[in-house]
Amino acid sequence: MPRLPVLSDRANALKPSLTLEISARARVLQNQGHDICSLSAGEPDFNTPNFIIEAAQNALRDGVTRYGPAAGAPELRAAVAEKLTRENGIPTQPTQVLITNGGKQAIYNLFQVLLNPGDEVLLPAPYWLSYPEMARLAGAKVNVIPTSSADGFRLDLSLLEEHITEKSKLLILNSPGNPTGHVMSRADLEGVVALMHRYPQVDVMSDEIYEYLLADGQEHCSFASIDDDLLERCYTVNGFAKGWAMTGWRLGYLAGSEPVIKAAAALQSQSTSNVCSFAQRGALAALQGSRDCVRAMAETYNVRRKLLSKGLRSIDGITLSEPQGAFYAFPELPDIKGGSMEFCRRALDEKGLAVIPGIAFGNDRCIRLSCAVSHETISEGLERLSDFLRTY
Repeated sequence: MPRLPVLSDRANALKPSLTLEISARARVLQNQGHDICSLSAGEPDFNTPNFIIEAAQNALRDGVTRYGPAAGAPELRAAVAEKLTRENGIPTQPTQVLITNGGKQAIYNLFQVLLNPGDEVLLPAPYWLSYPEMARLAGAKVNVIPTSSADGFRLDLSLLEEHITEKSKLLILNSPGNPTGHVMSRADLEGVVALMHRYPQVDVMSDEIYEYLLADGQEHCSFASIDDDLLERCYTVNGFAKGWAMTGWRLGYLAGSEPVIKAAAALQSQSTSNVCSFAQRGALAALQGSRDCVRAMAETYNVRRKLLSKGLRSIDGITLSEPQGAFYAFPELPDIKGGSMEFCRRALDEKGLAVIPGIAFGNDRCIRLSCAVSHETISEGLERLSDFLRTY
């Protein structure tokens, strides 16, 4: 009898993605001929702008198909540094930038080079579902700070301070946020800065991947731009997936303290090596080209977000803290049996509605819906959700 493989403790502790589970189940049902309405999308439904595609095509024709520097093409690192300095108000040198295979690798690399076993990561909830898993892969403990839908998912600084211990090493911020769409105001960020000055052992990672997707009247403020005295403890994660509809290109970046960036680049050199060479030419074109395409997509999301929010508020039993950015809504369900995972499984099986359970994001009372779909799909999904709640 063949010997069964013995997995590492690390592998055994890793939790599978609930979003992928729902998406996979939805695809199976769709392939079986079922009518599926999906509001589960975590990516833009637009095509990458043509001028970015053309830049990558030209790079292919020009022979940009070989290995490149593990930390990224020098011209792209310089362009990111210039963008962060000019647009975000974060003084940045090219040597402080690492180009990664998507924003996810930027976060993973940072955790691996910054965290030791036993360190604590301070994580406001709801959170993007990969943060805690990547922290645990680095051996760190995740210390969750709950926020409330009733308070607009604002981070309570007093509660945050209560969670800080001598082992706290890294605070994670995500604004605009996935899954809530919450946008942290400059005043709220300044409050975090003041708190961090009292706890010099805590670094801060700010995930700003949705920075361009803002509701009317909202402004994005980069955490690392607020106080130069805190700059050496700030790490900014961003990328091209959401703003330029480049999810499949796998292009992200990490910016921060040069020694940490150097260590993260060394890790990358031993894991994935350089990011796709000709794809980086597309990213360079995105940064250097017109932002009209970004603004047009953002405005479309604004219209859709309003449609989704209005529809959710009209459903009996639903409580909604209206999203201020990104392309999600995170409504709170009425008292239900079985939790959000059971709710989403039944919604898919009984109504053909694919939405994501809030438990994946640290809140079992909520579900995540996406407006990165057509108006027709949003309207149909809202109707199915309303019908399902009446019989649940």
